[in-house]
Amino acid sequence: MPYDEFKRSEINSHSNQGSDSQANANSAIDENDSLDWAKEAYAKLKAKQDKEKALISENEKKELVSNDDNISGVKDKISSTNQVLPLYEETGLNNNLIEQVPSNEEEVNPIDESPILGEFDENFTWSANVLAAQGKKPGDISFEEIDWLGKLRDGLEKTRQGFVTDLLEKFGDDPLTPEDLDDLEVLLLRADVGVKATDQIIDALRKRLNEEVLDSKEAFRFLKEQLCKIVEKPIKDSGQDLLFPKRNCLNIWLLVGVNGVGKTTTLGKLANLALRSQYSSLIAAADTFRVAAVEQVKIWGSRSGVSVIANETPNADPAAVVFDAIGAAKSKKTELLLVDTAGRLQTKNNLMEELAKIAKIITRLAPDALVESLLVLDATQGQNGLSQAMSFAKSANLSGVVITKLDGSSRGGVAFAIASEANLPIRFIGAGEGIQDLKPFNSFEFVEALLANR
Repeated sequence: MPYDEFKRSEINSHSNQGSDSQANANSAIDENDSLDWAKEAYAKLKAKQDKEKALISENEKKELVSNDDNISGVKDKISSTNQVLPLYEETGLNNNLIEQVPSNEEEVNPIDESPILGEFDENFTWSANVLAAQGKKPGDISFEEIDWLGKLRDGLEKTRQGFVTDLLEKFGDDPLTPEDLDDLEVLLLRADVGVKATDQIIDALRKRLNEEVLDSKEAFRFLKEQLCKIVEKPIKDSGQDLLFPKRNCLNIWLLVGVNGVGKTTTLGKLANLALRSQYSSLIAAADTFRVAAVEQVKIWGSRSGVSVIANETPNADPAAVVFDAIGAAKSKKTELLLVDTAGRLQTKNNLMEELAKIAKIITRLAPDALVESLLVLDATQGQNGLSQAMSFAKSANLSGVVITKLDGSSRGGVAFAIASEANLPIRFIGAGEGIQDLKPFNSFEFVEALLANR
């Protein structure tokens, strides 16, 4: 059954996996049974993969036979008429039967990077146990989830090296002490967790420590719980656990942010995410000021398998591009229109004016559309990313944040600073350069991957 990666469930499935993952973690399986659970999950995935391979092989055989029959039929017809005609004339096909692609819409050539099941190893076991801790059953997990969790843990390696190793040394095997809290505070700040989030964590630990003795294992579990609460709060406050397009209506997602944060790349990955989840999608290349921006969007559109509406005239009006894109989206009954916006103009005021113009066009042409504004931030920028979030939150009506380049950063802790100080829900995170290395944010999985050494 097709898989909706926005909802992390099979399409048409009635399962509803909310973002309150910490609560689901209470259903974790017993540690002694974790290996057996992982083995059962692996066996089910292996059987599913073998079945899919057999089905693909059978379909390929049928297609070869069908092609051979078609070729034979054409050869017979050519022989009987003793003349060679253009194939489209012989078969009765003509251009009117083929959807016309506008000259400003890029042709697409999607690539396939679908995950495959690897070996049964420690990486698989860890990923399976993280899913089990959220109440998943062995038959419920997917290739996509296992593959992503492995990438997420690998992507947070640099942050882990600069944080978790020292953290484990401070916690040790002895009960937690007030002095340990002072050391923990320094570690959290060094990991770009932010002042507000760090204060929340230390205060909660200190209060717990005043009530009872905390051994290192319980203190570590309590730390994970507090970290999850911090990134969960703005998500809960938004009233929407997961951000996904609504089917059978127009959704318009604006991607905003400064240049260099991976905004256009994120747009391409979101487009591919939508395509794989069977949403009809379209891209609007409305960053017309940056050199080669439109060409970059077209490349990502081709890789993602999604058409692009663009105007290659230098310094074209971004609002005009959005105007054309909305018209195309409505005519095609597109479900998701992704809009790439200018990262930086001469001044911030100009940037916000352009966003305001685009918003007016959307309101006028698509008043019933569901509009989201996503701020793209580069994890490698640490506290600078937090400053960008605070600035955009004041000037733009943001729906949430996409954090990119976690795999190249030792500052993954900035996610907690963004959630606590900017009060913005994290909606998607990227941890790799592949087209499928962007996924919906899950707080429990993020914290588990961040503190995976224990």
